Amino acid sequence: MKLLLTSAGLSNDSIAKSFEEMVGLTGNNVKIAVIPTASNVEEGDKGWLIKDYQNLKSRNYQVDIVDISALPKEIWLPRLEAANVLLFEGGNTFYLMSWLKKSGLDKLLPELLKTRVYMGVSAGSMVPTVSLRMSTSQKTYSEQTFPLDNDNGLGLVNFHIRPHLNSEFFPKAREEFIKEIAKEIPEPIYAIDDQTAIKVVDGKPEVISEGKYLVYNQQFV
Repeated sequence: MKLLLTSAGLSNDSIAKSFEEMVGLTGNNVKIAVIPTASNVEEGDKGWLIKDYQNLKSRNYQVDIVDISALPKEIWLPRLEAANVLLFEGGNTFYLMSWLKKSGLDKLLPELLKTRVYMGVSAGSMVPTVSLRMSTSQKTYSEQTFPLDNDNGLGLVNFHIRPHLNSEFFPKAREEFIKEIAKEIPEPIYAIDDQTAIKVVDGKPEVISEGKYLVYNQQFV
């Protein structure tokens, strides 16, 4: 299984290079199904989302937009199957997880990802982890929650991610806050800024960065 978990998408050449190496294709041969569902409940300017789309199109990738909350399975599933990358966008982590479960995509992903790359942006990088505790913790995050039976993530990787390290838009994404929550969470935590990504191939994580990142509980990686 191959995953590229980012804070802000293909924000620099190092991340883009790793992305193409994972996909094994370049340019118009890269077919990306973007799942924007997490952004649906976010208010205000969506310039960050538009910028992600622009970064993809600037590299001449084929981009389809597939909202699993707006389409029936018989429409969204063939479009995901036609892609070689499934890109889960940023927004609200809980809303995205709730729709992954409602739609049944959470159960289909392991099979789909045998032949496709999972790419996450922000919330899309948090749902594949062990749990959503980095989102539920008021020490590091403060999201509107949506009903879920538990705070389990998809469990596709054995660590946690805190995106947007040191971002002006996320005042609690700071070392002093993350260090405290790391005392409560036994699994590894990667706190990454918008110039950093975690590349995971067959369960092995590798940091790709032109920025800054922090790693906690690394002995368990």
